[in-house]
Amino acid sequence: MDTRPPINQEMSERIFIGVAWPYANGPLHLGHIAGAYLPADIFARYHRVKGNEVLMVSGSDEHGTPITITAEQEGKTPEEIADKYHQQFLDSWQKLGISFDLFTHTNTANHAEVSREIFSKLLDNGYIYQATVSQPFCPNCERFLPDRYIEGTCPYCHTPRTRGDQCDECGKPLNAADLIDPHCRHCNTTPQFKDSEHFFLKLTAFEDKLINWVKKQTHWRADVLNFTQHYLEEGLKDRAITRDIEWGIPLPLDGFDGKCLYVWFEAVIGYLSASKEWAKSNEHNDHWRSFWEGDTKSYYFIGKDNIVFHSIIWPAMLMGYGDLNLPYDIPANEFLTIEGKRLSTSRNWAVWLPDYLSRYDPDPLRYLLSINMPESGDTDFSWREFIRRNNNELVATYGNLVNRVLTFVYRRFDGCVPEHGELDSSSQILLDNAKSTLTKVDDLLYHCHFKEAMRTTMSLAQEVNRYLDEKSPWKIIKEDQQAAATSLYVALCLISYLKTILYPFLPFSSQKIHGYLGFSGKIEDCGWQAVLPAPGQKLLPPEPLFSKLDEKLADEESSHLGK
Repeated sequence: MDTRPPINQEMSERIFIGVAWPYANGPLHLGHIAGAYLPADIFARYHRVKGNEVLMVSGSDEHGTPITITAEQEGKTPEEIADKYHQQFLDSWQKLGISFDLFTHTNTANHAEVSREIFSKLLDNGYIYQATVSQPFCPNCERFLPDRYIEGTCPYCHTPRTRGDQCDECGKPLNAADLIDPHCRHCNTTPQFKDSEHFFLKLTAFEDKLINWVKKQTHWRADVLNFTQHYLEEGLKDRAITRDIEWGIPLPLDGFDGKCLYVWFEAVIGYLSASKEWAKSNEHNDHWRSFWEGDTKSYYFIGKDNIVFHSIIWPAMLMGYGDLNLPYDIPANEFLTIEGKRLSTSRNWAVWLPDYLSRYDPDPLRYLLSINMPESGDTDFSWREFIRRNNNELVATYGNLVNRVLTFVYRRFDGCVPEHGELDSSSQILLDNAKSTLTKVDDLLYHCHFKEAMRTTMSLAQEVNRYLDEKSPWKIIKEDQQAAATSLYVALCLISYLKTILYPFLPFSSQKIHGYLGFSGKIEDCGWQAVLPAPGQKLLPPEPLFSKLDEKLADEESSHLGK
């Protein structure tokens, strides 16, 4: 049962949307998009249409060992690697229509300043302390091994080749010393453990506060809430927030050369630093506060492997810092598998977003990942399913509906919306149903139920097709032009409903329909309502919205996986 409050239709809201920061060490893949970026964009577009004030931020995570490992493999500097993929991310967002208010990166002076300020205040408040710890040191490579430079077996679920920072299988954060049979990822040498001075976040100080706070988050998705509660029940441990690494943000303290803030600690601070950067770039230096204080609701869109950092660690940091809003919701998605197998970037078992966008349009992918979104369990992407849904649903159910109505009206009614007669009961019932669908989808999107919202909307499109099959305006127009004009007018009104409801999901095609119907400007400026076309309104010559795909492409695309 969803315990969130009903939508307040009268007052506008302020919504902060933080989206997971991708490591800038490789291209984006469909798992990233289904897990965090598409749902965040749908949510942001919906709230903007509603007239709410939205700030959606993220950026490239450019520090830490993921970048240095790739740099070593390619013989480049970490900065060269980070810059390359950051630019690729920006290009992908533009082509896919992911509408960030700011997509920045962690290698900025602003982010370093905010991260050091958070560190210093937590230190001053007694929530960070210094301790001598035993760190893995590779005698062959002659260096301390950051967590991603060391692998072993997870002590909890016994998964082999587990990194020293977190187990991808069970999701538990780790320290390198926890691993069974650890070894250097670079040379396979068993590490020695040497003493090193580091700083720790005193998570244990927040355990009771976090338990009481989490108990109140009954509106969270069940998996997020259960995982967080289970993690708290096991008891928190203080966690190191510095590492022996040169690529990162140096500590704001003297005498600690060669030590930087641990990437997980400074990456979550990116939500705040990006907000401040956005405010400065808009010449409103303090406007960031309006998204971090008061009644603003903060949503964090992430994959399930990032839950603990957003439901426990980041809230603890915010509690220790003081005076900033804790997360309102963390609608984490499950994983997307590829052709029935778990996605693996190292084995190239992935569909890379730049490759997809070089050959296909964005809205078909947005459609598939929306109607198959992994909200409550893992879902699978297959090329055969992609083509089937594109051809049988997006093209046949929705695209053909729009194209045949607009084309017929444009040809037979001098390119204008026809005058209609009195509406019969079936026409009025369908229009009433469209209005109730708008209200239902409003509620579903408000509560982050994206898959059900898409399914509900496609059901309306199917009803419109059945209505046109019953009315057959293309057949009766010679005998009863008024009846044909009336049913076509109703169809145009329903298409206007559909393009509004589907705008958060399919922004490119919705904007096209907006223009074909004779409306000017941006569709989002019309608000969350169906602006019905007026009789006599001039239409634009329509073109097909989507293209049917050859079924042979499924085998061709699948053959590239794993190679």
